[in-house]
Amino acid sequence: MTNANKTTLAGLDLAAQSLVGRWRLVLGKDAEAAGVCLAGGAGGEDQQGAEQTLEFVYGEARGAGSAGSALSVPKWIDRVNELFPKQAREVLEREMIQRRGISEILDQPDLLDRIEPNVELVKTLLTHKDLLTPKTRVLARKVIDKVVEELRKKLEIRVQQAITGALRKDRHSPRRVFRNLDLRTTLRRNLRNWNDERRKLFVDRIFFYAAEKNKRPWHVIVCVDQSGSMLESAIFSAVMASIFAELPGVKTSLVLFDTQVVDLTDRVGAPVDVLLSVQLGGGTDITRALEYCSGLVREPARTIVVLITDFYEGRPEADLVRVVARLAGADVRMIGLGALGYDAQPQYNRQTAKKLRKVGMDILSCTPEKLAECMGQIIRG
Repeated sequence: MTNANKTTLAGLDLAAQSLVGRWRLVLGKDAEAAGVCLAGGAGGEDQQGAEQTLEFVYGEARGAGSAGSALSVPKWIDRVNELFPKQAREVLEREMIQRRGISEILDQPDLLDRIEPNVELVKTLLTHKDLLTPKTRVLARKVIDKVVEELRKKLEIRVQQAITGALRKDRHSPRRVFRNLDLRTTLRRNLRNWNDERRKLFVDRIFFYAAEKNKRPWHVIVCVDQSGSMLESAIFSAVMASIFAELPGVKTSLVLFDTQVVDLTDRVGAPVDVLLSVQLGGGTDITRALEYCSGLVREPARTIVVLITDFYEGRPEADLVRVVARLAGADVRMIGLGALGYDAQPQYNRQTAKKLRKVGMDILSCTPEKLAECMGQIIRG
């Protein structure tokens, strides 16, 4: 290819410069061979800086040379913050940690203050929490707290609407209080009274919701697998449990398990403390965890057990099927989640999950909002 045919940033309008620049970032070392070349002028310096930041992380995969090797982690973080938007920063920082390890960050705790807080960083910190120094632990807690708070703000309105709305509508009352009018049920139950000739609906019975304060609470038991593959789901579970705990008319229990069971109900309103208590690894005894949850049940028909696990049982599967069947047979509503989150790609034992579905457990892999909607449907009956 001749010089005349090569694409450079010089002489192009801004849109074309941006397009060429993006292709160059994608191609890396192969950009020159493809004729996608940098030139002096607008965007050139930033483009070179962006290339170096990518080579620092993806150098071998992109066939790059040593251009990114002159960067240190602190300089790289500064450059990423300067050159890339928030969403891209999160991806690049996640990749940097996964490919280059977290040791340098743990050795320089101030770097934690400069990395964009996100769920992937929280997962990394929790995975390596035993390596945290006292100073790094303080900073890690700040990062985890910020991410948890952002998740709470994102989720709580939708969750509250789904579940609180259902709580107000799960029972009817003979008390005729206008503000508690159940218009939908009133219309549905009186449709037989429709007079086609007069084009009017005659109502012979009006339905009202029960006053919320007079209703018995629902008990939500969140039971979370601590195995490493479930870490992202555990983060969302801790946040969701903290939201459930603040809902009127809901009692919330939080249980973590591997081969042992830990009841963290007393810390359900402090999701950061819950996450820092997670012990990753070890075996799995789902049956033991559900047997413990069974002991928490006081009113089965108003209890929902939310089990978050990969369904890989460490003891005979028949034991697990038996305890789920017993709970479901007692009118406890059972929800089993192979994953809970937005990006979670569930890798769970589908054969075991299928058997549990047959004996009464609803099996889902869903977003937190979808879980709340499912719980709302259960409460409405």
